Amino acid sequence: MNTNTVVSQTVTIKQKTKKDHTLLKSVLFLLPAWILLLVFFVGPILLTFYFAFTNLSLTGSEAKSVQFIGFQNFLSMFQDPNFRISVVKTIVFLLFSAVIGQQVLGFILAVLMKEKNKTFRRIIGIIVIAGWVTPEIVVAFCWVAFLGDNGTLNMLLEHIGLKPVTWMYTFPMVSVIVANIWHGTAFSMLVFQAALDDVPKSVEEAAVVDGASRFQVMFRIVLPMVKGSIVTNMILVTLQTLGVFTLIYAMTGGGPGTSTQTLPIFMYNQAFVNYQLGYGTAISLILLLIGICASLFYIRSMKVNV
Repeated sequence: MNTNTVVSQTVTIKQKTKKDHTLLKSVLFLLPAWILLLVFFVGPILLTFYFAFTNLSLTGSEAKSVQFIGFQNFLSMFQDPNFRISVVKTIVFLLFSAVIGQQVLGFILAVLMKEKNKTFRRIIGIIVIAGWVTPEIVVAFCWVAFLGDNGTLNMLLEHIGLKPVTWMYTFPMVSVIVANIWHGTAFSMLVFQAALDDVPKSVEEAAVVDGASRFQVMFRIVLPMVKGSIVTNMILVTLQTLGVFTLIYAMTGGGPGTSTQTLPIFMYNQAFVNYQLGYGTAISLILLLIGICASLFYIRSMKVNV
């Protein structure tokens, strides 16, 4: 074995040792984060899956001795007419509040602000974002004050000679949908603003020179180029809307009757009003499944690679 071979092997061993030390340091630095994720993220998820198949309750004999009951919670759920009503209400709320409301309105606002100067965009952005950063409970109280029997909207109607309307009793689902659109549209606007700013202006100008109309430029050039942002925003807005609880509960409590009882409201009532935690966690899994299916549908329908 010559000297060059020995030197080469020595260098290789040193490099490998250095890589091992670097890897060990990385693991040690990341270890606290992994522990926190396991304790506060992975652990609760696993417990949720387990409790969904048990008779866990806050009161009664079930509270003392938790038993594994298999799919009984899910069988009871699918036989419960209130569950079916909640699924329908959730889909309606999701469709009109997130898919149509926040997505479309956010895109329109982003398009309208695209060619405006920075001062105008900054002023409008602050006004729109103010609703987004406001806590849900505050948003709910604001809209109750606006849509209540003695609220601002009815006062305006009376001033122009029209009869007041019990908005949250006559149109409860419309009321919570409008409130959620107002609250969440700013997020979609910000996402689409960033996406539209990345579209090369030269491409749009070339299309106009070739004779394309404004609508053709929008639907045949701009939209395909921001398709990834549309899907990403749709997924995020859908997951956020599926979890809306405080806004609806503070405005209507899920009523009148079950007219605004979405799955989060139904889950809360079963888990913390009827004290059936096992049944409530089973409902949460269905809510999670709806979110996953909706996300996969968006990705497949838009043919986006992720």
